[in-house]
Amino acid sequence: MILFEKVTKKFGEILALDDISFQIEKGEFVFLTGPSGAGKTTAIKLILGEYLPTFGEIEVAGEKVNKIPRRKLYQWRRKVGVVFQDYKLFFDRTVEENIILPLQIQKIPSSEAKTRVEKILKLVGLTQRANLFPAQLAGGELQRATLARAIVIKPEVLLADEPTGNLDPTTSHEMVKLFKEINESGTTVLMATHNRDIVDSFKVRVIELRSGKVVRDEKEGKYCKETQN
Repeated sequence: MILFEKVTKKFGEILALDDISFQIEKGEFVFLTGPSGAGKTTAIKLILGEYLPTFGEIEVAGEKVNKIPRRKLYQWRRKVGVVFQDYKLFFDRTVEENIILPLQIQKIPSSEAKTRVEKILKLVGLTQRANLFPAQLAGGELQRATLARAIVIKPEVLLADEPTGNLDPTTSHEMVKLFKEINESGTTVLMATHNRDIVDSFKVRVIELRSGKVVRDEKEGKYCKETQN
């Protein structure tokens, strides 16, 4: 589902990722961990095709991302949902209008789009907040709205870049439980986080980056692979 094969990413003289390789199977839930500057966000943006690798290849959902023509990236990204730490919601639109927007872009019939949005709002617990604007929501509600917008397109892969970074511990755990529920419906989830409490609380695979290298690939508390130190 997600394959990094000897991927290096440089920004001038800065080495963000250094010859990393890993494979995530369809339906897996994986934490991508490491301190700030380890390369987590760079890896997420490479998967999205926002960056191109300096060396190596990245494959997602059967396609080599670095070989997709730039003009067709927007079509390919329909397979991928993304949740960012800073929400990226439109503050002049209601929660419902934010969530339905990707479906309107895809020209989904309005009746189907409305039904999908209603189901997603119920899943994330925002039915009673549908007609509010982002400025009227608490941090946890904003993050759930962002998650709802990401999954309404029924993505094959769900990426999350520090989605609990602005949340208190209780709300953070509630958010990750939502991600787990979505994963259990068949969506592959890759969540970048440096929150050790979250990682320790959920027994899923952990890929750890340090200084742009994979230093640990661990599943359910046991090392399944150890690479560079």
